[in-house]
Amino acid sequence: MKENEKNNPLGTAPVPKLMASFAIPSIIGMLVSALYNIVDQFFIGQGVGTDGNAATNIAFPFSTLCIAAALLLGIGGASCFNLTMGKGDTKRAGYFAGNALTTLAGIGIVIAAFTLIFLTPLLKLFGSPDDILPYAKDYVAVSAIGFPFLILATGGGHIVRADGSPGMTMLLNLAGAVVNTILDAIFVLGFDWGMKGAAAATVIGQIVSALMVIFYVRKFKTVKLTLKHFVPQLKVISRVCAIGMASCFNQLAIALVQVVLNNSLKHYGSLSIYGEKEPLAVAGIVMKVNMIVFSIVIGLSQGAQPIQSFNYGAKNYSRVKSSYKLALAIGGGISVVAFILFQLIPKQILGLFGTGTDTYFEFGCHFFRIFLFFTWLNCIQPISSTFFTSIGKPIKGVFLSLTRQIIFFVPILLILPKFMGIDGILYTGPICDLLSGIVAAAMTACEFRIMTKLSAEKTAQK
Repeated sequence: MKENEKNNPLGTAPVPKLMASFAIPSIIGMLVSALYNIVDQFFIGQGVGTDGNAATNIAFPFSTLCIAAALLLGIGGASCFNLTMGKGDTKRAGYFAGNALTTLAGIGIVIAAFTLIFLTPLLKLFGSPDDILPYAKDYVAVSAIGFPFLILATGGGHIVRADGSPGMTMLLNLAGAVVNTILDAIFVLGFDWGMKGAAAATVIGQIVSALMVIFYVRKFKTVKLTLKHFVPQLKVISRVCAIGMASCFNQLAIALVQVVLNNSLKHYGSLSIYGEKEPLAVAGIVMKVNMIVFSIVIGLSQGAQPIQSFNYGAKNYSRVKSSYKLALAIGGGISVVAFILFQLIPKQILGLFGTGTDTYFEFGCHFFRIFLFFTWLNCIQPISSTFFTSIGKPIKGVFLSLTRQIIFFVPILLILPKFMGIDGILYTGPICDLLSGIVAAAMTACEFRIMTKLSAEKTAQK
């Protein structure tokens, strides 16, 4: 066994124990990140109402785009760092961490500036009705200020976890969310600042998390980071982006789907008894509630990432497969529980985010029960996509990340409602979940057979 394997618990500690130590903080961190949106939705629903809920749904693609940038560099940098450490190349590993962090800060500033310059046309592009536009502008004009901090905190958290500090990643996310929740209550309900108050609370929470990343990086554990590691190098950044592309494309696809979905809901809603606003408000709540489940699944896949990357680099293929199977088993169990809740108590879940008309709750219950019918299969695609990224096969990861949202969802969403009206939008969800789950399972099974063959060859060479 290589000396690096002997000294690194990623290569020797029991996989379930490692999964617990990495995945639990990651899951908590992802849940806390999801709570940023959930908390805003809750207080806006109570303080502003249905129009505010619709506005946050229109604004949601902005957050998704920021997360896409954060994952491109955060997951990419973390995977490259762990793969390189697994090969024993500690000198080169530091450049992946440092370059990723520098680029995270830079891209955050660019996205914030672009958003503020083109705010109104972007909101209209994202499907905002005219009467919702003022609410959406109030929210995004403030929240855009926090985009650099959101991207640095989210992406930097992956670098921190790759350094062997998953607890710190959890803590920095938790600290930001607690600040956001407290300030939401004060700004929205106490001061009656409405959409601007909710956005300001979010920005301050993101600043807190980003500052914690910066302070941690000064005392990186596994590799001493110096100024030279933070100087951008095209070759290093290109490799980071190539590895992080799958996770990024998955988020970009979600953003594209959200835009197409919003415009479809606006159009077909106006042709139905529900009107333009109620379907948009419902969709915003349903998507953000489903984010809780999705966050757990993503947290599992991210928790498995250091284990898979290190052991694939060290050619310990059985440990790679074990971590994937464990993540899938836990993710599947969580998804089944979510499916049961979405089927049994959708009205009660909607009621947590304010009141509405009878048609509002009618459409909301249909949305939960039909659109999320295959929630219990949703775990396969994101866990498999991250798996391929973790083992240094980004093309396969990118393809999988695009299957549900782009290859299946967008075409079906554009076609089915033409024949079924707004109900066609609801049935698009389960069809795409089923198809993408089948593709992910098939691709992963093929990769497992390849690893089994490589393992046999390794054994024969000894």
